[in-house]
Amino acid sequence: MQKPLLQRLTSYITLKRVQLLLLALAIFMSGILVGQGNLNFSGAAHGSASGLPKTLDFSQVNEVYQALRANYDGSLTQQQVLDGLKHGLAESTKDPYTVFFTAQEANAFNNELQGTISGIGAQLELDQDNNIVIVAPLAGSPAEAAGLRAKDIIVTIDGTSTSGMSVNDAVQKIRGTKGTSVKLGIVRNKTQALNFTITRDTIQIPTAISKTLDNNVGYLQVSQFSEDTDSLVTKAVADFQAKHVTKVILDLRDNPGGEVTTAVQLSSLWLQPGDVIVQQKRGSSVIDTQYANATNSLHGMKTVVLVNGGSASASEITALALRDHKAAYIIGEKTYGKGVVQQLIPFSDGSSLKVTIAKWYSPNGTNVNHVGITPDQIVTPTDADYQSNNDVQLKAAQAWLQQN
Repeated sequence: MQKPLLQRLTSYITLKRVQLLLLALAIFMSGILVGQGNLNFSGAAHGSASGLPKTLDFSQVNEVYQALRANYDGSLTQQQVLDGLKHGLAESTKDPYTVFFTAQEANAFNNELQGTISGIGAQLELDQDNNIVIVAPLAGSPAEAAGLRAKDIIVTIDGTSTSGMSVNDAVQKIRGTKGTSVKLGIVRNKTQALNFTITRDTIQIPTAISKTLDNNVGYLQVSQFSEDTDSLVTKAVADFQAKHVTKVILDLRDNPGGEVTTAVQLSSLWLQPGDVIVQQKRGSSVIDTQYANATNSLHGMKTVVLVNGGSASASEITALALRDHKAAYIIGEKTYGKGVVQQLIPFSDGSSLKVTIAKWYSPNGTNVNHVGITPDQIVTPTDADYQSNNDVQLKAAQAWLQQN
């Protein structure tokens, strides 16, 4: 017996999805403006994806489009179809870090990189099980104030399940007008179910803050690597020098990453000019190497780097570079484990593609993807520590510096 039309059409569209996605590639690759993305090294090389044919038979793609056009029961615009193709093309990689942004989504992403967002202040990613997870709540954000933590899984947003939801969709649902609220259902440590109601706000947070602690210890917290980070860190170092700081705590906890060049600049403060900070590889080929520059005003200063499960990407680059060169001791919890590099490619209509172009490796050849960094000294706060604001990791860093 012949299957009903809807079932046949569904099967047909599923079989042809790859061709649909590749059509989007052919149409929109002509609009790529290849430049230096905020997430990428300068001068990165690009190669073609292996296994893809040089030319495609677009007649099959048109068959699927005509079938959808003739049979879909609902309203659908040409722009929705094209955006769906482009989103699907990025998703076909099965890489949670390769994402297509519409113009609106790209604007929101760029604002986040620049430290200006409207929402709750938490960076989201897909984990390997396709769960929406919090990489880190930003310092001073409503998310942090409410008690959200790195690695929390968001299972519902305002009562809607996140199963099958993309990161972009989740972000759009969570963000909103200042003063309004969003309800999140959270699973923590894969066992504990929690509910949070968080009031949205416009968030403009400096990405680096500093102070001087007892015993001439300088404390520098970098919450994200953004456009203002370099200037803020420069001011902090000048303040350390004026106050005759002799030891430093670099706090990279809940730092989800950002601009790699900014992480290189930060790392250079502790290293000798010419020291390798990070290498970028495609397969086994090294395509770029970043070296420390001459801004090594903290070189030789005893240093502790604080990390946790929200320390990801560029913050992991800095932590490993300092440890590999024996410039710092790491205290805290195992880091997030993001060892890949993205290039942000803008398109003429304001949309963009954030695409994984390579893996990065520390000076000693370590890649942390899905593995993370195990600290030299593991210190794990308890729920009671969080509730009482007892920073046991900071205390451990101060104790280590006093003893060494």
